[in-house]
Amino acid sequence: MTTEEVRTKFLNFYQKKNHALLPSAPLVPENDSTTLFTGSGMQPMLPYLLGKNHPLGSRLADSQKCFRSGDIEDIGDNRHTTFFEMLGNWSLGDYFKTEQLTWLFEFLTDELKLNPNNLYVTVFAGEPNYDLPQDEESAKIWQQLFATKDIVANIKNIGREENGASTGFTSGDRIFYYNASKNWWSRSGKPDQMPIGEPGGPDSEIFYEFTDIPHDPKFGQFCQPNCDCGRFMEISNSVFMAYVKTKTGFDLLPQPNVDFGGGLERLVAATNNESDIFKIDTLNQVILKLEKLTKLDYDNEENKIAFRIIADHLRASAFLIADGVRPGTSDQGYFVRRLIRRAVRYLDKLNISEINLIDLLPEVLASYKEAYPETFLAYPEIKTIIQEEENKFRETLKLGLNRLKKELAKTTDSTLKAEVVFDLYQSFGFPLELTKEEVEQAGLQIDLEQFYIQLKKHKDLSRQGSLEKFKGGLVDHSGKSLKYHTATHLLHQALREVLGSNVSQKGSNITPERLRFDFSFDRKLTTEELRAVEDIVKDKIEADLPVLAKTLTKNEAMASGALHLFGDKYGETVTVYFIGPDLENAYSKEFCGGPHVDNTSELGQFKIIKEEAVAKGIRRIKAVLT
Repeated sequence: MTTEEVRTKFLNFYQKKNHALLPSAPLVPENDSTTLFTGSGMQPMLPYLLGKNHPLGSRLADSQKCFRSGDIEDIGDNRHTTFFEMLGNWSLGDYFKTEQLTWLFEFLTDELKLNPNNLYVTVFAGEPNYDLPQDEESAKIWQQLFATKDIVANIKNIGREENGASTGFTSGDRIFYYNASKNWWSRSGKPDQMPIGEPGGPDSEIFYEFTDIPHDPKFGQFCQPNCDCGRFMEISNSVFMAYVKTKTGFDLLPQPNVDFGGGLERLVAATNNESDIFKIDTLNQVILKLEKLTKLDYDNEENKIAFRIIADHLRASAFLIADGVRPGTSDQGYFVRRLIRRAVRYLDKLNISEINLIDLLPEVLASYKEAYPETFLAYPEIKTIIQEEENKFRETLKLGLNRLKKELAKTTDSTLKAEVVFDLYQSFGFPLELTKEEVEQAGLQIDLEQFYIQLKKHKDLSRQGSLEKFKGGLVDHSGKSLKYHTATHLLHQALREVLGSNVSQKGSNITPERLRFDFSFDRKLTTEELRAVEDIVKDKIEADLPVLAKTLTKNEAMASGALHLFGDKYGETVTVYFIGPDLENAYSKEFCGGPHVDNTSELGQFKIIKEEAVAKGIRRIKAVLT
């Protein structure tokens, strides 16, 4: 099956189970100061999992675009990608374990036609330190489901062992108990890592077995579902989100929820019994084009890692750029720059100088024309930005190489100083492996231990800065943050009033200390323009305008003139927040999930503290409320 076919089958299946279908949220979360990217399907759903009523009801499903920056260094194996789609279905206090696991098994075996003999499942073994019980109910449900396919499913308790590599399993074992490091899900990890107020719960994962892949003993004496040897691939996870962390342990949520996530690319791989995720249609089109351009064979082990990194990083960059991110030195822009530059470096490793990344871009976008037309149509902009960044990086490489040669020429001992290597890496973006090659050719060596010590110090400082910057909490709905959220709506409209209706939001970030608002504009604002924007916002605050919300059909909302961001796809029903006496006469109206204050008079004094460029054609305003 193709990616498009599996995605469509999933959405149609759950729509028949009375689930409302949601569009994908952007890769850059709006008004969430805790994270740079949407990294899971549940992230945009968190307010509703915590009890907020969703306007479309208690049964929901979607395919969510995701990006995980932490996976960049893992790219190169047969299953990890930085960008991926997560198929999701949710029950918000509606159905629970029996319906979820039964429907999922039906979808996998009847709709996708997966052989149930290739499916293995894991469940939660319990966590005695927090009085969290073993999930016996899910284990029994799975036994009954496998029995409908005439499969005897024995239960094995791997329990508190991390991965089961020292015990393995017998041919009849199909259901496995694992501890909280494997079968507990929250955004923060295990129960002892969760902050107060964070929801979580036991989960049940499904693994697909590729029987033609032998176990690799370097991953442990025995194989089992959580083994990393490649024989088993996790394809889905049903989280039974029933708990919330408290000061003393865990309490039950007011309503038990189901949060399901199924990796779309991995499910496609399973339907094709293909253990290499880069051979499914969306990624393989890029691989085939790369083979054609380079005259190199992907299946040659010397080329495989480079091919995978190029295909993954180019796809992720394209989707991030389409969602408004521009290459830069901080925040989301840092990761787009890193992806593009790493892809260029691996393209160069193939020793093909006449090929650029943009030569592969049509193949990257071709598979997403139907599902994500806004990304497909952004091709010209994506192409320009990637080409500019590639050209900049090649110039940087030249500068870095010149600096390295000078340092090598004046080095009197056998080791190049770690400070020089780190400066090349940090200031020039010069890849460590390239430095090593040049140093070894000069007959010298690098003090890698000291380099990694400096790198760790840099990362620790960056992490501290990030924690300070995003100290608003996990999903910060504090009063101050609500005020800033409302102020961004006033600021957006004021900018359009002063600079013109072509101005549109390109991102925002809110903490309890300030708001940050990115918008499209091609030059620095004058002092007079900034003062005019600030005065308009102040006037609307002093006008005591009500802040109201209305649920409308998408067409009604667009007809009202409400702004909608990033060229997103929207569901048939949306919420419009408007500031003014009514929707028709509102000063500001936008598609938005909220929350906001009730009246502009609650905002206080508004002050713009900085205006700057963040990328070509993108400006940024920082402002505070006092």
